[in-house]
Amino acid sequence: INHPSEVVKIGQLLKVKILEYDRVKSRVSLGLKQLQPHPWENIETKYPVGAKIRGRIVSIVDYGAFIELERGVEGLIHISEMSWTKQVKHPSKVVSIGEEVDAVVLKIDKDEQKISLGFRQLEPDPWYTIDLKFPVGSRVTGKVRNITNFGIFLELEEGIDGLVHISDISWTKRIKHPSEVVKKGDAIEVMVTNIDKENRRISLGMKQMEADPWSAIGEKFKAGQTVKVKVNRPLERGVLVDLDHGFEGFVPLSELDRVEEIKLEDAFKGGEELELKIIEVDGANRRIALSQKQLRAEESKPFLKAEAPAEQTTVMGDALKAAMEPKAEPTEAPKAEEPKVEVVLKSVDEVKEEPQPEAGA
Repeated sequence: INHPSEVVKIGQLLKVKILEYDRVKSRVSLGLKQLQPHPWENIETKYPVGAKIRGRIVSIVDYGAFIELERGVEGLIHISEMSWTKQVKHPSKVVSIGEEVDAVVLKIDKDEQKISLGFRQLEPDPWYTIDLKFPVGSRVTGKVRNITNFGIFLELEEGIDGLVHISDISWTKRIKHPSEVVKKGDAIEVMVTNIDKENRRISLGMKQMEADPWSAIGEKFKAGQTVKVKVNRPLERGVLVDLDHGFEGFVPLSELDRVEEIKLEDAFKGGEELELKIIEVDGANRRIALSQKQLRAEESKPFLKAEAPAEQTTVMGDALKAAMEPKAEPTEAPKAEEPKVEVVLKSVDEVKEEPQPEAGA
């Protein structure tokens, strides 16, 4: 009761019950409700949990709506109990004051004199049978309701949304943001990949609508192959390029010819056409690596061979060979033998005794 005038009028004769008499203050406290049994007595019997009841909306607040079940007994329908699937922004979008509505009793707290009621319990929870309506592996069409940096939310039917994660948009493309592929309001066909009833989530996929092209990547690209590509965009440590058949490849900074990291974004803006050599095809990790340096090195080989001299060794090769060989010790020319002189020492007496040569001999 918001105001006593809702119950009584001036001059009206009433039958009341004396509740208290204060002689000191000369006051008598009276009561009207005490003439009737307390409405919360046997409340569980009158409104058992699970029972369907009917009442009148008497108040609407941000978090719910109050229903008068009988005089002195009200119940609250919380905003979260108004719909299984719709996200109700305000209770006034669902009910209005004075409206007669049906609800289901969810909980009774007699001590606190609170009754919790629900609207959505009047109908079966659609999530109990959601897997029958949208079985895993089935193809469904949904409307793009919201786009975030991690994926696309599709409305499959009123109140039932599913998520296409950014990783499930394409087999071959590196999607920077889902808005590159779709826009709000688009109707797209997807595949149901998973259903989580407990958390009320449906996972969807766009790329699953076609076979995985990486399973046959060896038939399209091989290491050592020369291909023409178009630059998609520069990344932190290289360049992303577009190949044929919808595939993307990566050129590491170390495989770019005469491009420095600080000038990578200046060198490539996107859309440039390049001729590159495939240096790796990794189907397991879904990666194709390419090189600009290795291709240009191969292109220069015929020219180097034509200019090379007939002698197979190069100046650098000769120098390296000479540096590796051990040095020989220098040899001296043989010396001529000097004549040997024999010296015989004799005494004076021996010399005198020797015969002297004759004159003219």
